Amino acid sequence: MIVIENGDILAPELQGVQTLLLSFGKIHSIGEVDLQAVEKLDPSFLRINAKDCWVLPGLIDPHEHLIGGSGESGFSSQTPSVTLRELVRAGVTTVVGCLGSDTITKTMANLVAQIKALREQGLTAYCYTGGYEVPPRTLTHDIRTYLLFIQEIIGTGEVAIFDERSSDPDLQHLARIVSDTYVAGQLSHKAGITHFHVGDEDDMLKPLFQLMDDYAIGIENLYPTHVNRSERLVKDAARFHKKGGVVDFDTTDEDLGKKLLLFLNSGGTLERVTVSTDTAKNSPDALFLQICECVTKYKFSFNEILPLVTSNTAKTLKLSSKGNLARNKDADLLIVDKKDFALTTVISGGKIMMKNGTIAVEENEERESRRLFYHEGRKRRSG
Repeated sequence: MIVIENGDILAPELQGVQTLLLSFGKIHSIGEVDLQAVEKLDPSFLRINAKDCWVLPGLIDPHEHLIGGSGESGFSSQTPSVTLRELVRAGVTTVVGCLGSDTITKTMANLVAQIKALREQGLTAYCYTGGYEVPPRTLTHDIRTYLLFIQEIIGTGEVAIFDERSSDPDLQHLARIVSDTYVAGQLSHKAGITHFHVGDEDDMLKPLFQLMDDYAIGIENLYPTHVNRSERLVKDAARFHKKGGVVDFDTTDEDLGKKLLLFLNSGGTLERVTVSTDTAKNSPDALFLQICECVTKYKFSFNEILPLVTSNTAKTLKLSSKGNLARNKDADLLIVDKKDFALTTVISGGKIMMKNGTIAVEENEERESRRLFYHEGRKRRSG
């Protein structure tokens, strides 16, 4: 058992200073906790003082290239896999992996194996089937079978539209993909959404509007990402959003606050917006850092911006036990220092992954290896 005291709860809505009791990987209670009763049940329970800190839900990243990026400047430009340490350091407790333009050297088998490895080590992980091309890559003969029987697969994507790397699928093919994904999601009680990589060509979200108009596709089954590539695309995303759609902003350009303000000024709201890192060359920690910049630089309130990386994403992906701090939800949470937004503690499924700013877990491969794992990018953050 773990008791977290004196923390200011953002669940993500403001709840004030409360005490949390975590038990068997779940949030047992929020409010008053009888410590004597807890001690009788578990004499070795852990007590954490979160005074002068926020306690938040663990972050959900709905779009990461977990086995590395495609290497579009040649084989030597492929990026390495994302590590457990990177995710923990970033406060990401739930992650969704995907493939991009390269589905030959970056395979679905490799991606699913990486998802299973992260799960073994204490994080929650899922992935989409496919990549940029149409028809999407799967481990089985079709999308429906794959989603039905592979636990870790929750949707299809990222299918590329209006991008020079796209296979330029026609609407009929796209409609079939979305329909198959939706039906499989219904049958397997999963999100069943199709995740669209939106390029920077002129037609932007036009095919998604056409799918709704010409094929009676429900807008809730369409999940476009990279909608902040340009001002024109942000405005088109606001039009899609006003019809009831969910849109995903990435953190690649490190201008999330600026693009969100443009989106709001174009008629959008923050209600059905998610944020992802698109991690390949980018880092998983961009998710939290960009949310913090929205607060410190662009004057969003913390509780209004936090749902974009917690509850909004959980709702979109139909992860009912994620995204909120509430009784019987998964014990995925972060403790953040109010003074400097420093992440001090990460708990995933009731397991302490970071304590006092220090990673408390190790990659399984490290225990049996003499290798030195070290990789640091040269590119530094703007500002």
